[in-house]
Amino acid sequence: METMQECNAPERDEPLAVLSRDGARDEDAHWERAHSREHYYKPGLDYEDYAPAYCVGYIGHAQYGGRFEDAERSLCANWERIKGDSRLSLEDALLAMRAAWDRMASQADAQAQRTPQSAQPSLVAGLIRRYVRNPSFKPGLRLMR
Repeated sequence: METMQECNAPERDEPLAVLSRDGARDEDAHWERAHSREHYYKPGLDYEDYAPAYCVGYIGHAQYGGRFEDAERSLCANWERIKGDSRLSLEDALLAMRAAWDRMASQADAQAQRTPQSAQPSLVAGLIRRYVRNPSFKPGLRLMR
């Protein structure tokens, strides 16, 4: 089973903020090495059984962000769509999804702490980027002359 081909990032208008294609490959490699040491691992299951669930977790975090619980319904739907031949039950898949989500959230938090506040994009910079992507966007702000 070609895990990374099945786990391509979802189509979006904006690039993923937290996860690049290389980042997805790195996550896949991490979980391939680590999956059998996780508390929820079940002997007899292969990495290929867990890979789609990890994919849903780390791609889901990049796609939805926020709290796992708020995205759980969408994550379950994504799991059903990409699980392929995985032998995991939804309950077991949720444990792997949560582990991948939490790992991405920890990495995002660590990155935010390493980035000086002045280097983080401001609200105005975000509005400008949004306007450049969509010239019909009207933020309701007037520039002072």
